[in-house]
Formats: sequence, structure tokens, C-alpha cells
Amino acid sequence: MQYTARYRSPMGEILLAADGTGLTGLWFEGAKYYAGGLDPEHEERELPVFGDSRKWLDIYFTGKEPDFTPPVHMTGSPFRLGVWELLRQIPYGETVTYGELAQAVAGQRGLSRMSAQAVGGAVGHNPISIIVPCHRVVGADGSLTGYAGGVAKKERLLALEGVDMGKLFLPAKGTAL
Repeated sequence: MQYTARYRSPMGEILLAADGTGLTGLWFEGAKYYAGGLDPEHEERELPVFGDSRKWLDIYFTGKEPDFTPPVHMTGSPFRLGVWELLRQIPYGETVTYGELAQAVAGQRGLSRMSAQAVGGAVGHNPISIIVPCHRVVGADGSLTGYAGGVAKKERLLALEGVDMGKLFLPAKGTAL
């Protein structure tokens, strides 16, 4: 059974979803894959994970890096789960390109290369935005592409983290994934 709650952020309403294990979804209202993966039969109910998630988001939206992560319970194919785990390793205030992320996935899977487009598809279907920071992935030239919540929100999230938007076209090399 999944449960839902809402959070009012400075960037708009957010829907939170969870099961008995952890957070299963965090979507901006109107996002491309809004409530994707949410059980048709769910119930609005307050759970401890929602309190933890709201506290995390409150800290995050003040421009600070939270020093904890609420429990998450992501489900998906092994490929998507691997990509989403790599997203969680991108440091606050830093970006990586889809190509760099694809190289990390290839290494993880013992392959010589991996399609950046395939990785981009998994990134785009990340069900727990912000906490699993898919907004930190940018195009090869540093362009802000492919955020299901909208490119304007992606830009605001990166700016909130202190990413110098003028230098974004020179992605940091060597970010450990």
C-alpha cells in the first residue's frame, strides 16, 4: 500500500508518496511523469517518512545541504536502479553530464561504453526528484536539458545549490560517481 502527502515548496506544490519502507515518489505538480508509479489505490496519510522528507526539503529550500537523507524505497529495473543510485552520489552543488553518467554506468556494468540517451531515459524517469538529484545532470555542453519538472525549475534548483550558471558550460571533470 502506498500513502501520499503534500508539501508546499517555493517552486510549487509537491506530491510525496511512500510505502512502509520509505519514500517512493516526490513530484512537482504538473511534472512530465507526475505520480508515475503511484499505486492507483493509495491513501493520504501522515507517515514519519513524510515528516523527515518535509524537514529535508525545508533545509534544502533555504539553500543549505541537508545532513541526512530520508529513507527511500525505489523500485524499477536493475538498469534504472543503478542509474538512480549513481544520481544519489552526485555531490550537492555539482553537476555531471549525461555522457559522464553513462561512462559510470558502463563501468558499473563492466561495459566499454553505454548510451547517454539510455541513461537519460532512466534519469528522466527518476521518481524521487530533488532528494535523488536528477537536476544535477546536464547536457554535454552544460546545457540544461531533460528535467521532467521543467527546465526553469532545474535552473532554480541548481542556482539554489550555488551552481554558477555562467560556468555551467564547463562541466566539472573528475566528479566522483
